[in-house]
Amino acid sequence: MEGSSAPGHVSASERLHANAAHRAGQYVVQPQGYRAFIPAPLPPQPPVRLEGELQALLSQADQALGRLDGSIQTLPDPHLFASMYARKEAVLSSRIEGTQSSLQDILAAEADLRTPNRARDTDEVINYVTAMDYGLERLQTLPISSRLIREIHERLLRGVRGYKLHPGEFRTSQNWIGPAGCTLHEATFVPPPHREVPNALGDLENFIHGPRDLPDLVQIGLVHAQFETIHPFPDGNGRVGRLLITFLLCERGILSAPVLYLSHFFLRYRPEYYERLQVVHDTGDWEGWLAFFLRGVAQVSAEASTTVRRILSLRERHRTLVTERLGRVAGDGLRLLERLYRQPLVTVTRVQDITGTSYPPANRLVARLVDLGILEEITGDRRNRVYRYTPYLQILEPNTP
Repeated sequence: MEGSSAPGHVSASERLHANAAHRAGQYVVQPQGYRAFIPAPLPPQPPVRLEGELQALLSQADQALGRLDGSIQTLPDPHLFASMYARKEAVLSSRIEGTQSSLQDILAAEADLRTPNRARDTDEVINYVTAMDYGLERLQTLPISSRLIREIHERLLRGVRGYKLHPGEFRTSQNWIGPAGCTLHEATFVPPPHREVPNALGDLENFIHGPRDLPDLVQIGLVHAQFETIHPFPDGNGRVGRLLITFLLCERGILSAPVLYLSHFFLRYRPEYYERLQVVHDTGDWEGWLAFFLRGVAQVSAEASTTVRRILSLRERHRTLVTERLGRVAGDGLRLLERLYRQPLVTVTRVQDITGTSYPPANRLVARLVDLGILEEITGDRRNRVYRYTPYLQILEPNTP
């Protein structure tokens, strides 16, 4: 009959469908009976279709990133903003993994200040900051590679939850993803067996440093998804994978400072994030994942640009307030105000050091700033009081009380 296929014959359309389904790799039954996913090397085959909505989203993301990078240059100290934003990212990225620490907790711990209700998992978030700073500095001498990834992972888990799982070393057993308490056979997703990890990461490294036939943002989106698919460590894969996005943006000169972090977007749309990755594995739909990723880049870039404008406005407003209202001590007030953008939590003793004055005038200066609504006492204690630059922290972390 015309149009029919002989038994055992695979039509061209069926072959195309099969190829598309296996663009990201395929599930392979292991000797123990479970199915593990073996990723195909990047770039996807057939190639990514950069057309229609995906092309428009790429343009929007590029433009939003350009505006963000331009707005950063208007700040008096772009690297200071980048440092504070990195701490915000550390909080959000770690929160995806179940931590409860706030930005205030991190700043207090770094300043060695006692604040009320500090979360116990603060060290995990501080490790994230340390790993991020280390990775950005290391990129000056070492390109993104398996070696750098291991070094970052070791700093991420040093002395915290997961430190017994050989930080900095790729896994030597099978891991899996799924609801708490599920078994390997009940898992939502099973990454490649550990014996496949070195080759898979080698292929990924070759893709990162190979021909740049794809736009940078598309390539970065592919790299993140592929790393999460490989899942090379027993713990910490999500955090390392999110750091890779920032490292690639900086390594390629797309951003002059590390101020784009997608953890907030991934946290906000967490079910869709996991679903998009799973659909890539199941059907090879790289375009759907990339559309989600590029929407995230555009949205988070716009939010970061808004944050920059709000910080600039706050700084000018408070500089004017201090200059007009503090009279002879306005100079000390301005010095303290600038320091608050670096360390928004202070004590009167710290103010002494900043202004070079004795305790009584430092205490009076703090009291004046409290009256002006710039500082707020947050401990409620009579001694060892800690003061917070609340308006600034509320811009960086809107849920600050």
